[in-house]
Amino acid sequence: MRCYWDEEDVWFYFEVDAEGWVIRQVELEGPELTPIAAASLAEWQRACDAGRLDAYDNRFGTTAELPVSEWDGHDPEKLTSEGFEEVWGLARQQISSRPG
Repeated sequence: MRCYWDEEDVWFYFEVDAEGWVIRQVELEGPELTPIAAASLAEWQRACDAGRLDAYDNRFGTTAELPVSEWDGHDPEKLTSEGFEEVWGLARQQISSRPG
């Protein structure tokens, strides 16, 4: 799914599991849709276990901490898995290519 937050001019793209937890999240900012986050819960957990959480957060960001069912005031648009994968791939490529 995806949601738009007009106060910050950010599009949020989410992949969620069957219980509504976000497992991957992309954030695109401004009219240029600049990737500012492309986080994976599994990668975040591995970084945490390895003591590299700050480095991961600084580069890729984090996923939402509550399941979708507990969100207030969002109006999600459905998104195909192919649509999410396209956005995910481009965002990860751009973020990974930045000096860091």
